[in-house]
Amino acid sequence: MINPTWLTTFCTLADIGHFTQTAEMLFMTQSGVSQHIKKLELQLDTLLLIREGKSFSLTEAGLKLHSQGQYLLNSLIELETAVKLDEPYSGTVKIASPGSIGLKLYPYLLDVQQQHPDLVIDYSFAPNSDIEAKIADREIDIGLITELSKVKNVVCKQIAVEPLVLVTSNKVKSVNWQQLLTLGFIFHPDAQHHAQLLLSKNFSAFEHIEQFDRKGFSNQISLILEPVSRGIGFTILPLHAVNAFHKQSHIQIHQLEYSVGESLYLCHNHQSYETKRCSYLKSVISNFINEE
Repeated sequence: MINPTWLTTFCTLADIGHFTQTAEMLFMTQSGVSQHIKKLELQLDTLLLIREGKSFSLTEAGLKLHSQGQYLLNSLIELETAVKLDEPYSGTVKIASPGSIGLKLYPYLLDVQQQHPDLVIDYSFAPNSDIEAKIADREIDIGLITELSKVKNVVCKQIAVEPLVLVTSNKVKSVNWQQLLTLGFIFHPDAQHHAQLLLSKNFSAFEHIEQFDRKGFSNQISLILEPVSRGIGFTILPLHAVNAFHKQSHIQIHQLEYSVGESLYLCHNHQSYETKRCSYLKSVISNFINEE
């Protein structure tokens, strides 16, 4: 591989046409310039200059090296500039979160993207375990999860607590343990976690979610409450997901004796370099969540 330092010296000399002026331009000695040319000729095993007293001319190989070498050096400069470029409002940021917070956050991030057209939001919805794995494998830049991660290199910071609520159809005005057993549960990917948090605090008879008949399942956050609204069963979800449901008049949120919240963590990979755009969006996310 051609030494880029020697190539820079050669191309500068070819452009200026004078050893002394080239040395001054590159902050070198004249002998240093000569040494670079000799080393380049030895490396390529080709004569590049024909010296004529204090002047010189390029050989055919020298002309070819000058033409293509200058293009290569310009490409290296462009590459270095692109790698060093780190703008807070430009580039792609990959984010993932559970559906509930995503229903609230993603539209707002699109507002941010409209303010900064060069900033690209790549947003995906996934359960906690998938998000942790993607952070660990550096497949995403920022993750939001609702359980403190124990996965290596996944760093988490709690930024909010989201209330969990028990939801039935609007035909159910109040709930007790027996009513819940009769209604049955509409399952979803985080059902076990949510039920354990909320029901264990409010019903002494609760031991595990399998105590309830399984009346349905959906992994689409916007559809989990569809069977609930039809009276097919009850479920437990974060409040943001419930507020986003399009049939609010068909459902009932029940206030239980003990309120329970689900912690929300902002996460990234400890070994990943944090770009300015990622830092900016983490600040945007944290501020937005806490303003609500």
